[in-house]
Amino acid sequence: MAASPAPPQAPPKPTWDPRRPEPSFPWLRPTIRIRLTLLYGGMFLIAGILLLSIIYLLAAQALRTGNQPLFKIIDFNSLKVFSHDCPGVNNGNLSLDEFNAAISACTDHQRQVALDSLLSRSLLALLGLAVIAFAFGYAMAGRVLAPLGRITRTARAVAGSDLSRRIVLDGPDDELKELADTFDDMLERLQRAFTAQQRFVGNASHELRTPLAINRTLLEVHLSDPNAPMELQQLGKTLLATNERSEQLVEGLLLLARSDNQIVERKPVDLAEVASQAIDQVRGEAEAKGVEIRGERRPAVVQGNGVLLERIALNLVQNAVRYNVAEGGWVEVTTDTERGQAVLVVTNTGPVVPAYEIDNLFEPFRRLRTERTGSDKGVGLGLSIVRSVARAHGGHIAAQPREGGGLVMRVTLPI
Repeated sequence: MAASPAPPQAPPKPTWDPRRPEPSFPWLRPTIRIRLTLLYGGMFLIAGILLLSIIYLLAAQALRTGNQPLFKIIDFNSLKVFSHDCPGVNNGNLSLDEFNAAISACTDHQRQVALDSLLSRSLLALLGLAVIAFAFGYAMAGRVLAPLGRITRTARAVAGSDLSRRIVLDGPDDELKELADTFDDMLERLQRAFTAQQRFVGNASHELRTPLAINRTLLEVHLSDPNAPMELQQLGKTLLATNERSEQLVEGLLLLARSDNQIVERKPVDLAEVASQAIDQVRGEAEAKGVEIRGERRPAVVQGNGVLLERIALNLVQNAVRYNVAEGGWVEVTTDTERGQAVLVVTNTGPVVPAYEIDNLFEPFRRLRTERTGSDKGVGLGLSIVRSVARAHGGHIAAQPREGGGLVMRVTLPI
């Protein structure tokens, strides 16, 4: 008997967080504006240093050209000289050669003092002009990059599902305007596609729910007939269970399609209250399976959609109860705030889950060691919906195997 082909592996999941927090020191970020400022200021500083070096060399060369004294004293009988800058000539006991040498040394010293003064004053002037150049370069870089700032702000608004925003950049027909116009065209197409998707979801919701609801009603009417044969009642119960499963599948698919988008209308929602409501809905099933639900739930208020957040908790708790051990099982549900984020953790006993199977659990219609639906435990969309709803609220979910069997599901949402 030929072996069945191995199921296709799920693609690797991205490990980066699209909502990374802003850096603590934004001035240290190597932004384009900072780099342009350093480029402009650095070029000016290099040009100033070269110009200063040339001036200094030319001045030094000019002074060395006139290194020979313009006059020479050949007889200084009865000549008296006094100088504050050249004290060496104040001695009246100098010979003629010593006097001329003192004058020459004093001239050389004054030339060096003049060069040093020229260099120090030029360096101070260059330093002042460099500060002005860096400030001017920073201002000019900000003016040049202002259109990019508008593009960035529009992109951030679009990330919040506000597809009606447009850049509409004015100015010369340069590369930045071309980029802005291209971005506006892309937003226009995205808005049309998003509107079409919303319309399709609404139509599909009506077209798929209506016939299933009619089928359920007809089956319930036939099953309510006490004179119906036993075989017909058994068939009706089977069809009713199948119809209920189809309804769950449709509801899950529609919820998955809606939750793939960012949440526009947000209200304060306490994860502790949401988790408690989910536990109340699953408590009967947990007691029937002998699974204990425990855990401390502290207040953790987030901004989001209460119905979707309740679905996160409900799906996680339902999975934890249904995929548990036969005897002595438990589920621990905790909520808390950590480092400015709200955290919901659902831990359960259960079968051992290999680490390489974790990513497959979040794929639609996938379960542990199975691919398609075919179990009475659900339709295979629970964790996919949880991941989509968490992403729509700007958070994420992480799963890891629990030592001894079971899983630890950790949902993190921004406050």
